[in-house]
Formats: sequence, structure tokens, C-alpha cells
Amino acid sequence: MTDLVADALVARLRDWGADRVFGYAGDGINTLLGALQRSRAPEFVSTRHEELAAFMACGHAKYTGRVGVCMATQGPGAIHLLAGLYDAKLDRRPVVAIVGQVVSTALGSGYLQEVDLHALFKDVCGQYVQTVFAPEQAMMALDNAMRTAIATSTPTCLIIPHDVQQAEMPDELEHSHGVVPSAAVSAKARISAPDEQVRRAADVLNAGERVALLVGRGAAGAAAEIAQVVDTLGAGVTTSLLGKPVLDEGEPWHTGVMGHLGTTASAELMTNCDTLLIVGSNDPWTEFYPAPGQARAVQIDIQPRVIGAKYPVEAPVVGQAAQALSALSALLERKQDRRWQEQVHQWRQRWQEDAERRAAADTTDANPEAVVRALSDHLPADARVAVDTGSSTYWYARHLRLPPGVPAHLSGYLASMGCALPYGVAAKLDAPQRPVVALAGDGAMQMGGLLELITIADRWRSWEDPRFVVLVLHNADLTEVSWEQREMEGNPRFTASQDVPRFPYADYAELLGLHGIRLTDSAEADDAWRKALAADRPTVIEAVVDPGTPLLPPLMPESKTDKVLGALDREGATAARERVTDQRRHEQD
Repeated sequence: MTDLVADALVARLRDWGADRVFGYAGDGINTLLGALQRSRAPEFVSTRHEELAAFMACGHAKYTGRVGVCMATQGPGAIHLLAGLYDAKLDRRPVVAIVGQVVSTALGSGYLQEVDLHALFKDVCGQYVQTVFAPEQAMMALDNAMRTAIATSTPTCLIIPHDVQQAEMPDELEHSHGVVPSAAVSAKARISAPDEQVRRAADVLNAGERVALLVGRGAAGAAAEIAQVVDTLGAGVTTSLLGKPVLDEGEPWHTGVMGHLGTTASAELMTNCDTLLIVGSNDPWTEFYPAPGQARAVQIDIQPRVIGAKYPVEAPVVGQAAQALSALSALLERKQDRRWQEQVHQWRQRWQEDAERRAAADTTDANPEAVVRALSDHLPADARVAVDTGSSTYWYARHLRLPPGVPAHLSGYLASMGCALPYGVAAKLDAPQRPVVALAGDGAMQMGGLLELITIADRWRSWEDPRFVVLVLHNADLTEVSWEQREMEGNPRFTASQDVPRFPYADYAELLGLHGIRLTDSAEADDAWRKALAADRPTVIEAVVDPGTPLLPPLMPESKTDKVLGALDREGATAARERVTDQRRHEQD
């Protein structure tokens, strides 16, 4: 049988090392699905919705560092991919979307499910979006989509009309004008920081007396070099949310995550430093940086376009983090005065005590801070963690201590709900011998998580390690938005928009043949994690928690505090008001 274009494309995906294709069936990709069936590799992973397929492809890229591939039919299938692809674009992860299209002879006729896919994808896949109109074009277009995704760390898109998928693929391409040969190869450059940039950075840092580091995910693999700089300069360190897995938060100079969902220690560090070294971070929470003019700044990044984009930088350094920091360390002068670092240690200790106190607070139902904090004592050293958007993100940022080397991913810049379960599935399919833990609120769970529990129930028996633990923070409230309404608008909680319907998450897990655990008291959290991580199948922990636990920024100004308290007064939320007042009092002591 002569290979079709679809067969050749699937074979080319294998050449690129694609392990699996995440997608949902539809007639616009039937020929491609047939080719995947015949080839048996890459594996086709059927999700419950195309959006979840794109999130899985993005999750695959985040956990593996390799290109994630997703597939959908034309029209609604293609449209549904957008949220996951934007997640990949904003968090800079390589993903290739392969999308069907109506037959090429019908384009422009207003055909059934005909959508202008170039217009649809031109922003999210702006680096490369191409329709294949001829067999001779197919390999070149796929190669360019893969190469561009790798080179730019962004999503790309290949649109293939149904009739082109069905066309016969020539055994050899004709060597002639207009036929462009290509190869399934790519390579990455090593970018070394120029010596003059490193010297200028050293001058700024050596002149500083109160040095702080802001570390992002671009510093991954440079933990030893960061520790050396910190030791030499007597510095303190905070991380962006995406940078949390880069460093061991047990270090005495580590103040935790920065920003709205960060720690008071990190807020103090940024408020009081006179010199800032930004490494591999483009964190958007600019109000939590030092005030402009307060600190002289050095920034190390592999991407020139982000340097100085969030804070005025005096000494830019373009290069890979580990190399640049190693070169920088050789030029730094050891600071003998350690009073600044001692102050950092005190801020960190105060935050640890405050975090423990917050988690121990009595609440209606379980305290969500205590439930997530308890995971720190049980998280396996080889686990992979997926975090959804919402209150679970706050408690992850502030309370969960990751063992060194444990990856954790979330929707960073898009901050899209519904990502944790598809991320977790992608992580598990890549490494079925490793346990996975996913953290989600009930709103995120109802947005997409319940659907992907069906996928987990369908697949778990083939996993070498069956452990896949899903924590659902069940409080019947879109909690993060409720607190944003109070803090940003001064409005009381809007019931019509914020209520999340009650749902029996643990019972639903049991219905699917999984394990379900329901807890309503903080004291039950340790036992729940212990049982879930010893179970012989995936487990849903349904933690019925208090929505009145404050989701507020560290060192919140009085003007915002007054807004929040006024909103809570209009709600009659006495207990939540007391919690806010108590937190503010401890921050000010």
C-alpha cells in the first residue's frame, strides 16, 4: 500500500521523537487517526475535550522539556485548543498543534465547520502557522513547525485539509524549483555571558550592602551556583511562583515565593534591599519588586527581550544562568558584614512561625492551609506535582515544601483554571513509575478535572506505580475571586457568581473504581495523605475546607485592608474578618 500524506506525517513525528499525541477524534482528522492506528507510535492519548488535550501537550512539554503534540479536527475542535495553546505561549513551552481542515476545494465556500484557521491561530501560534496544500510540502512544514517550537519555546500550528491527508505521498521528492527538502533535526545554542557584562554586574553587586536575589524558572539547574553567590554576598533569596521548584526552601537564606501569593519574609526582603540580582525571572508582580530607584539591579537571562522589562536594570547579563553565575562568582568580593543576612534569617523564621500559626488556626470545616501543609511530610522524593489556578496555588506557594528535584507545574502567566488534571496525566504517562499529586479547588475540578478523572480511571491499571493523588479543596466557593472582589473592589462576595455547586468528589472517585477519602477536619489531613500515597490505585482526597481562610497579599497596605474589612462587614462574615485582623496584627508585630 502506498503511504498517504497522513502516514508520512506520523512517521515524521516518530523521527522527531514524539512519544504521544494528545487529542480528540473528529472526521477532519480521520485519516491522521488511521495512520496513528497503523503505526502504533506515537501513542494517541484520547482526552475528554480538546482543551484538555492542549493542556496535556503543554504539561508534557513542561515535565519533559520536549515538544508536546496535540491534534484536533477543524471548526469547534480547533477552537477548543486555544486555552491550552495560550498556556504554552505565555509560559514559553514548545507545543505543535496539528489541526484538520475541510477539503481544500471547499475553502472559502462557507462549508460545514469551515473556520479561518490562520486567523484563529495567528496570535497564539504566531511564530509558525501553516496550511499544507500539497504532499511535497508536508514534511517541510512539519519540520519547520517542530524546529520553530523548539527554537522559540512557543506553540506552532500545522493545518492539514482532509483531502491532503488522503493524498499519496511520493517515495522521493523531486529535485526541482519550488520543492523544499527538509530534515527532522534541531540543535540548541549555548549562550555564554560576555565578560564585560559579567564584570559590570560584579561591580554593582560588590557595591551593594543589602543584596537580594529574585530567582525564576530560568535558573533551573543553577542551584549550586546560586548558593555560592548567596554565600559570598551574604544575600537573601526569593523566587517567582514558577521558580519555586528551583531551590530547596529549607535553606535559611530562602524567604519563599514573592508576590501576591508570597510570604511576608519575601515582601520584607524586597522592601528593604538596596541591590537586586534577578536570575531567570520575568515575574509580573511588579508592585512586589523594590520601589524604582530603591535598588540597583543586575539581571541575568538567556532572553535579551525580558531584561529590564519588569524593573529598571543597570547591569544586563545575557547568558545561561549557571554559566553566568559561575563567571560572576569569580569576581565577587566576600562580604564580611553579615547583619543583612542575619536579618533575612529572622524574617524567614518569623514567616515560618506565622505560617505554622495560620495552618493551626481553628476554622469551620478543615483549614485548607493545614491540609496542603501536611503534604510536605508525605510527598515522595520522586513525585511530580501539578497545581491548578485558585486558592490551591496560594497554599502551594506558601506551605508546600518540595523535596529537591521534585518538579511542580502550573499555568503561570495565563493562570487558567482546569490545568492540573491534564498536566498530571501528561506527567504520569511520561513516567508511569513515578507518583503524581495534583492540587485543585472545586471550581477548577468542575471546569475540567472531573472529566479527566474518567481518563485516569480508564488508564491507571497499566501504570507501573498506580499512585495518582488528587486533592480537591471543596468549599463551594470560587475562593480566589471572592477574595479578589473584597480586596480589589471593596465588594462583598457575589453569591450568584461565586457559588460552586456541591458535588460528592470522593464518592464520584469510588464510582469510577478509584479510591476516595473525605475529610472535614484538619486533624484528618496527615492520615488522608498517608493512606492516599500508600493506595493501590489513584485517590481523590475531598477536603471540605473553610472558604473564610484569607487569600490576601503579604504586608497589605491599610487602604486595601479597609476595603476588605468593609466588604466582610457587609457580608456579616465575622469569622473571616477576625482572621484578616489577626493576620494583619501578626504582620505588624
